[in-house]
Amino acid sequence: MHEHPTGFILIVDDNSTNLSVLSQSLKQVKLKVRVAMDGVSAINIAAQQTPELILLDVQMPGIDGFETCARLKANPLTQAVPVIFMTAVADTDSKVKGLSLGAVDYITKPFEEQEVIARVNVHLQLRQLTKALEEKNAQLQQWKDSLEERVAERTAELSQALESLQQSHLQLVQSKKMSTLGQLVSGIAHELNNPIGCIASNLAPAFEYVTELTKVIEFYQQFCPETTLKLQQTLKDIDVEFTLEDLPKLLGSMQLSAERIQDISISLRTFSRSDTKNRARINLHNGLESTLTILRYRMKGISKPSAERACQSPAIEVIKDYGDLPEVECYPGLLNQVFMNLLANAIDVLEESLPPKPQIRIQTTRSDEFAVIRIADNGKGMPVEVQQQAFEQFFTTKAASKGTGLGLSIARQIVEEKHGGKLSVTSEVGQGTEFAIALPISSTAT
Repeated sequence: MHEHPTGFILIVDDNSTNLSVLSQSLKQVKLKVRVAMDGVSAINIAAQQTPELILLDVQMPGIDGFETCARLKANPLTQAVPVIFMTAVADTDSKVKGLSLGAVDYITKPFEEQEVIARVNVHLQLRQLTKALEEKNAQLQQWKDSLEERVAERTAELSQALESLQQSHLQLVQSKKMSTLGQLVSGIAHELNNPIGCIASNLAPAFEYVTELTKVIEFYQQFCPETTLKLQQTLKDIDVEFTLEDLPKLLGSMQLSAERIQDISISLRTFSRSDTKNRARINLHNGLESTLTILRYRMKGISKPSAERACQSPAIEVIKDYGDLPEVECYPGLLNQVFMNLLANAIDVLEESLPPKPQIRIQTTRSDEFAVIRIADNGKGMPVEVQQQAFEQFFTTKAASKGTGLGLSIARQIVEEKHGGKLSVTSEVGQGTEFAIALPISSTAT
């Protein structure tokens, strides 16, 4: 049994019943709890005394959970505190947004007591590991300052052990986030499948019924022209001619929307594949398309602040140049993580540099026994010294609250160590950046 931390858990929810239920559940397992009913109060409490973990409701009066989380992550005193969102809304964009703001997990309402306790315990343990790692860092620095040349070899051994611990811990955090995202996406896709299938299957008979009813009305108008004044007035009031003309159009729009949701559901299921232990032969284009579908909300338009007001710059254009690739033997779930990292980084760059016509170009080709995927943006580009460090662990040009410096490092590890491939970057300042993934079509990597 793991020991509980001496600190407290902060629960933020504007519903007193939810606060009571969660507080009682956590206190039963010997956890200390404090509560707040709005985002401002939560921020003040966290600033005065740092909690071990925050359970944060998404929908609250005043500032909502997303804004509260953003402010907590912007404060150096609270940015390291894990945040678990609580929500009753099964909305993919909202959940992806929450994770991108720095949340580590989601709990869905209504609460399942055992699930809440299990998730809280996992993140408390990760929090304790983080604190232990920080203490080790501080201890190592003190030792390095005081040690002389005679203990240099011992210092190197400790430094190597610490580096290994840092790598394992941060990769665990990254893996946990991707696993949580995959579970959320898979669950949402499953929940969407049945209702949208029902709607789609009922649209065809609905079209037939409308067609048959239209024929009946037209037949009646043709062969029964003598109608009562009341019936004539009723037909005039409802504008039957317009209704008969517009109803098929409405059903057609519903059918297009249903097909669009089905496509999204398929993309979500494709992206959330967790094939990390067994290889499979897949079409790489399906993985790219599913990742683009998930990130589409971030490419609709980039907010561009100005001196007078905020304005909207053009949406990011995705240019696809797909070649004739055979199916590739790989770990599909891991490759989807690589695609997500590279495409999300490209979007980040374009949001920061704001070119007049932001573009992401995706090209796939076959070169000998390799499938090559190139992902390029027309952002600000990278100087040579940044390119040389781009794949190093913990190296990042982003703010501390936005990046850990592990994304590209893990992507290279997945491509090169797990698949026996090659991940490289070329860039020119002011012109953009291109990442190239070369994957053996029949890999022998482990």
